[in-house]
Amino acid sequence: MVGITQPKNGEHVNADGVWDLLQNKGKMTVFSLCLLLCADLLDLAVGYLTVTIEPLPPVVVGETVTLKCNFKTDGRLREIVWYRVTDGGTIKQKIFTYDAMFNTNYSHMEDYRKREDLVYQSTVRLPEVRISDNGPYECHVGIYDRATREKVVLASGNVFLTVMSPPNNISVSAENCPAPFSRYQAQNFTLLCTAKGGKPAPSVYFKRDGELIEVISYIHPSAEDGGGSAGVRGARPLISRDLDDTKLQRSLSLLDPEGRPARMFTESPERRWTPGHHTQGRQQKEQPSPATEIIPETVVSREFPRWVQSTDPLYYFSHTHISQSDGSVLVQARLTWTLNPQLDNDAMFSCEVKHPALSMPMQTEVTLAAPKGPKLLMTPTRAKVGDTVRITVQGFQVGAGVPGNEVFPEPLFTWTRVGGRLLDGSAERDGKELILERVPAELNGSMYRCTAQNPLGSTDTHTRLIVFENPAMMKNTQNTNNGAPRVDVVGLIWMVLSLALTVTVELT
Repeated sequence: MVGITQPKNGEHVNADGVWDLLQNKGKMTVFSLCLLLCADLLDLAVGYLTVTIEPLPPVVVGETVTLKCNFKTDGRLREIVWYRVTDGGTIKQKIFTYDAMFNTNYSHMEDYRKREDLVYQSTVRLPEVRISDNGPYECHVGIYDRATREKVVLASGNVFLTVMSPPNNISVSAENCPAPFSRYQAQNFTLLCTAKGGKPAPSVYFKRDGELIEVISYIHPSAEDGGGSAGVRGARPLISRDLDDTKLQRSLSLLDPEGRPARMFTESPERRWTPGHHTQGRQQKEQPSPATEIIPETVVSREFPRWVQSTDPLYYFSHTHISQSDGSVLVQARLTWTLNPQLDNDAMFSCEVKHPALSMPMQTEVTLAAPKGPKLLMTPTRAKVGDTVRITVQGFQVGAGVPGNEVFPEPLFTWTRVGGRLLDGSAERDGKELILERVPAELNGSMYRCTAQNPLGSTDTHTRLIVFENPAMMKNTQNTNNGAPRVDVVGLIWMVLSLALTVTVELT
């Protein structure tokens, strides 16, 4: 019904209370009376229609959501249509329609996305919601105009569906690794924790040995701002370290002329006593030959930093959010500090992620460890002259203190030959495998060094290559040498026959 308001006290009345108003006022103009009567007739012809939708709490991916459209009307229902609003309200996509004239309902989505289900006329259920379902929805209700059946009166309501997604993957890695070990200068070290699939962005924090780390926040520079190791160092101060001059001078005196630390008791490694040791010792003094079988040996040496730390470490924290195409947010959190191998070796760092969709934090952890003697495998085990030999890192010694016998951060492997260059003429080669193609007999007894290093320490492992004679190659050599005299004999026979034939012709 259409209402009016009195000029003085604001009392609300309708057309049914016209005569009450005339009694209160004592008189009323004919125009006002006609206006009230027309409004009352118009209201009776059109009727009323109101649409309301209850707000929805945030839901988690995979849950079922019910969209309920509440409406009140005294008219005859024509249809109810649900829309998905996209692109900031510029596009409205029909998702479900209820046709009251034919009492039918149908979905407007493609067959492979048809997930809507009608509950009761205006109520739609969305099972197993996805991140893509996040956004506003509108319910449009239409009723027939009382004056004419050809006109439909519309009203609508809207609601926003918030879909949350917990992170589906978290990982911890070391930035700028593999990296060499710094013997004389402190260096910055950064742990990178990556959380994928979260919506909204999760909260990330670090712990050391189970204790929350107190951090100093800073802004990580982007690639456009000259990101990288130089940019990171410029964004935060490097903690000052004091060097022990006595240890530094003593360490510098141990360098060889090429600037490489001297190898003590590793260039000519001593052997421990084993059964038959006196025989092996006598053979070691002699020049090894291809016919002499010597068991390959492995010698390990470790190297420690020659600088000391004077203050407790300061931890710097930064994080970046990167929006993904599926609506989730990729979070990268960085923890940077000046590394101290004496204190940080065997320390456990964990990255924990909190999210509204998780009942408890997600966690992943790593243990910092210096490499401790890589285990080497040489194939073939009995190399012959002309074979291709592969020396491969198979892991690290048992007791490295790291689960799974792994080393974190990933070590850098470097191969060198003791007392000479590699077979291809290079001084060193990087990688977990050294390949020697068609080894000659001259490499018998040569020793190779595998240096495994990461920012926490460095270790060397030596192994000796034993090359045996190749019977196939020796047989080919003998056949080649025996073929030369046969050629000379045949040539001599042909010469004698030619001379005899010449003499015969002259006598004739």
